[in-house]
Amino acid sequence: MAFILFLLLVAVILGIIGVVVEGLIYLLIIGIVIVVAEAVFIAMRSKGSGRRRVR
Repeated sequence: MAFILFLLLVAVILGIIGVVVEGLIYLLIIGIVIVVAEAVFIAMRSKGSGRRRVR
């Protein structure tokens, strides 16, 4: 969980730098890609945890 929060923090920082500094818009794009990848990872992880078989 700490790793996911760290990735989110990195994505936000890259996004802010990409918006503020002209010519570094690619950092904003990288930040958005990280957030999307993280959201997909969390969705897949939560989807798999609900399918446990009860005995």
